[in-house]
This record gives sequence, C-alpha cells and structure tokens, in this order.
Amino acid sequence: MVRGERLFNVVVCALAAIIIVIVLYPLLFVVSASVSDPARVLSGEVWLLPKSVTAEAYTEIFHNKEVWLGYRNTIVYTVVGTVINIIMTILAAYPLSRPDLPGRKILMLFITLTMFFSGGLIPTYLLVKDLGMVDTMWSLIVPGAISTYNLIVMRTYFQSSIPWEIQEAAHIDGCSNWRLLLNIILPLSKPILAVMILFYAVAHWNSFFNALIYMRDESHYPLQLVLREILMFSQSAAADGTVGLEDKILLAESIKYAIIIVSSLPVWIMYPFVQRHFVKGVMIGSIKG
Repeated sequence: MVRGERLFNVVVCALAAIIIVIVLYPLLFVVSASVSDPARVLSGEVWLLPKSVTAEAYTEIFHNKEVWLGYRNTIVYTVVGTVINIIMTILAAYPLSRPDLPGRKILMLFITLTMFFSGGLIPTYLLVKDLGMVDTMWSLIVPGAISTYNLIVMRTYFQSSIPWEIQEAAHIDGCSNWRLLLNIILPLSKPILAVMILFYAVAHWNSFFNALIYMRDESHYPLQLVLREILMFSQSAAADGTVGLEDKILLAESIKYAIIIVSSLPVWIMYPFVQRHFVKGVMIGSIKG
C-alpha cells in the first residue's frame, strides 16, 4: 500500500510539473519576445530567454499619450464598475439565500434563464442608446451590473457557509436585516468577496467588445481599445510599402508581444494579494455539512 501511494504521488507530481511547464512557457516566451530583437524572434532563435535585449517596443507604446489615457480610463471603469457589481450582487444574492424569502425558487429560475437567453446584440444596443449611455462609461458598467453566474456563486456561499441559526439568533436579539447584512454576513464573507472582486475586476480590465460597440470618442477608450488601435496602426504602417518597411515589420512584431505584457501586468500584480481567499472561495459548495 505504501509503495502504491508513493508511486501515485510521483505520478501526480510529474503531471503537475508538466501542466506548470505548459502554462508558464507561453508567458515566459511572450515576456522574452517583447524585450528581444524582433529579427531573432522571427528567425526562431528566441524560445525561452531573451536575445539581444531591447526596450524599443515598450518605448514606442509608453511614449504614446493615448496609452496613459487608456490606463486612466480603464482604472476608472474597473474601480467604479467593480464597486457597483459587488453592491448589486450582494443585494441580490443575500435575499435569495434566505429560506424565508417567498417565491425565491421562482425568482432564481427566471434569473438563471438569463444565462441561456438574452435580448441579443442589436436590442441591447438600442436600449443602451435610448438610455443615453452611448459614449459614456455607464455603457460598459450598467448592462453587466450583475453577472448571473457570480450571483449564483455568492448565493451558494451565503447558504452553505453561513449557518441560518446565526441569522435567526441575530433577529431574536433585535438585529435588523440591514445590520445583519453589514455586521454579520459581510464580515463572514471575505473569501467570496475577494473572489467576486477578482472576477469582476478582471472582466472590466479585459473588456473590449462593449467598448468597441458603444465608444465613439477616443478620449473615452479603455486600455484594450487603445492597444488595439496601436497594434492595427503599427501593422498597417508596416504594410504601406514605404521606406523602412523591414524595420516597421520588425517593430510591429515586438509591439504585439509588448502589448500583451502591458495589458496583463496589473492583473498579474493583483492576483497574489487575493490568491489565499480565491483558493478558498472557488471551493464553495464542494463540501456541505
């Protein structure tokens, strides 16, 4: 039995190592390619470590004032949007988690249906336009104020991780619903709040398609849209057939990798701070006593 367990552990560690390599290698390659000589990247010389280190692509990106404007816009959209998402999700998930809410199963049925059926792109755009939200940050925040999946996850946490007896005892002691939510439920819900903040913040940070549809003024562009414009401009400039065509193609290749790093770095920095709560939060519902 001991020998079998040892063999099992070896197999698990080997598989884990293979998965780590598969996951980490593309990230390491992108980082190396973004600071390497693009000619050596295209020739296949760069496969792990950078070759002929250069920061020309990053210089090209960060000398563009639109990048900084895009960073500012995205930070504002992410912070405001995440705060609204968390508040709205809590206000919806907590009542639905209470067994004394009349008709909560019917309400959850209608809410769950929105995961499979929606009004469609054109009706949604017409609604956002009629509400006067086109070309404002609210067009990126209000339509997705609550994620049905996140709502279900948070409701499940409230049901499975916070005993109903605690809430009943608080009511007996004269605690109001608002005080119960603010002083008892939320302090006990730090893991799920950390998970929801991460989910919503990453979704806002990577938001691209909605901005492409609703934003017209370039001063309102989020970072993802700004980087898209830079990438398209560099590639079109490389293909215009003017003098220095080869240099432009090489620069466009470096910019492609540098853009990935620039757009992903804040999320990489954020994740370690919520990792402890994230690991605990994603196990919600796996064990029920």
